[in-house]
Amino acid sequence: MRRGPQSSQCSTTNVCLGSTSLRQVADPISALTVLTVHAHPDDEASKGAPTLAKCKAEGIGTVLVCATGGEEGDLQNPSLREEGQPFHGLPPAEERALVASMRDAELAASAAVIGFDEVVMLGYRDSGMAETESNQHPDCFHRADLDEAVGRLVAVIRRVRSHVIITYGDDQKGYPHPDHLKVHDVSVLAFDRAGDPAWYPDAGEPFAPSKLYYAVWAKARILAVHNAMLKYTGESPFSDEWLQRESQDHRITTKIEVGAYQWARTGALRAHATQIDPSAGWWFGLNDEQLAETYPWEDWILARNRVGLIPDTDSERDLFAGLRAEADS
Repeated sequence: MRRGPQSSQCSTTNVCLGSTSLRQVADPISALTVLTVHAHPDDEASKGAPTLAKCKAEGIGTVLVCATGGEEGDLQNPSLREEGQPFHGLPPAEERALVASMRDAELAASAAVIGFDEVVMLGYRDSGMAETESNQHPDCFHRADLDEAVGRLVAVIRRVRSHVIITYGDDQKGYPHPDHLKVHDVSVLAFDRAGDPAWYPDAGEPFAPSKLYYAVWAKARILAVHNAMLKYTGESPFSDEWLQRESQDHRITTKIEVGAYQWARTGALRAHATQIDPSAGWWFGLNDEQLAETYPWEDWILARNRVGLIPDTDSERDLFAGLRAEADS
């Protein structure tokens, strides 16, 4: 079935529902643009923040698409509670509602740290974990019509003319969250359909992105950070489950050097005050300098490439390899 996306709604903040931009212009953000798709507020902080900050510093347009509002997120930061007391004295249901109401502002603060030119909310509800009651909510992303969700993302891709799309990978056995799985499915189809005029004729002028990347946490990174944590702090948050996790390192095609941009990850994570414990070794056991020394890369899998061959090794050092000369001409 070929259809257009539902009409969108924009708030007066930089958080928009659907495919309408607060900029309200049809021109692309810059000669080159990267669009990254995430499931919930805070995912953009933990996956790719240094790479996107580096892109911004290089003059590349940067767009964040967030599928849901993170409504199912619990308060994860114990420092926001008085010892033994509920958050703001509220019962659990009201506490969750208050936390949910704070997440738009946290996302905006995180996006400002990273330097995104635009944040677009697709307008779905957080689905929660698999087989929970929230999975049955009629507005949740997990239950969204696939063609409709793809149409919403296609409208954004066409409007900002994003040459590079970043999304979650096809192997998510380590964390099979329903919203993360759906982000992958929607992103891949949007990449394929954005340039096809037969799909979503009311969603803007067709534009075919050139490259599609999957985010991946390299096993080499996990081991390097684990050993550095033992060296600097005497303990590591990585359990045997993490250390024995199946490696996808052989699939990595692209390594972006981001040692000088670790501040983007740290600052963006801290912006999500309800979700990130500032004392957690998992996130902050190494400072920015130590992390840059330990593993100065972010790793990506080039899944689709319309401007050349996909490398069979991790030899690529630029998400825009094959595109920069064309943009400069």
